[in-house]
Amino acid sequence: MKGIVMKIALLAAAALVASSLAVRAGPDDKSSFEPVQYEAQKVLYDFNFDAPLDGVRALGFIRNHIKAAKEFGDFEGSKFVVVAHGNELHGFSRLNRAAFPDVYDAVKELADEGVEFHICRNAAKGRGYAPDEFYDLFTVVPAAVIDIAKYENAGYSYMYPALTPRMNRDDVIAKYPELELQ
Repeated sequence: MKGIVMKIALLAAAALVASSLAVRAGPDDKSSFEPVQYEAQKVLYDFNFDAPLDGVRALGFIRNHIKAAKEFGDFEGSKFVVVAHGNELHGFSRLNRAAFPDVYDAVKELADEGVEFHICRNAAKGRGYAPDEFYDLFTVVPAAVIDIAKYENAGYSYMYPALTPRMNRDDVIAKYPELELQ
């Protein structure tokens, strides 16, 4: 009996050592990549930006989302909607093409991928636009708040893209020179 207890104790100790080695990680260990396959996405992007071209910058979030859905998910079953109600409306108006000549093509690229673009009539009116003064790629809806609620009630994920200045590793090294030593 004493021998069996000793064997069990040794096996338990060996298992404990093996499991502690397997989960031990440190700051020099590499991250892993898990190529998860995602289901179809139903996504609502809420655009309410400070500057007219911020809406075009934010289209990058949607391009990246579509790229990921094509590579790692069910893009064909996915649905993307943008509801715009900020100062990006100035860039989305066909009246302002001379000031923002590349906006139409940037939006059209995503519209051709199936992205729907909505503009809040209230926000448009408050900025001096009639509903027919936007590009044909947009549908003017009565109000952003009710349109957003409609899609959230239908199970869409809510995305509010935050625009921040992008830094690459060289920018970080310039700010933190001690990193260059590594």
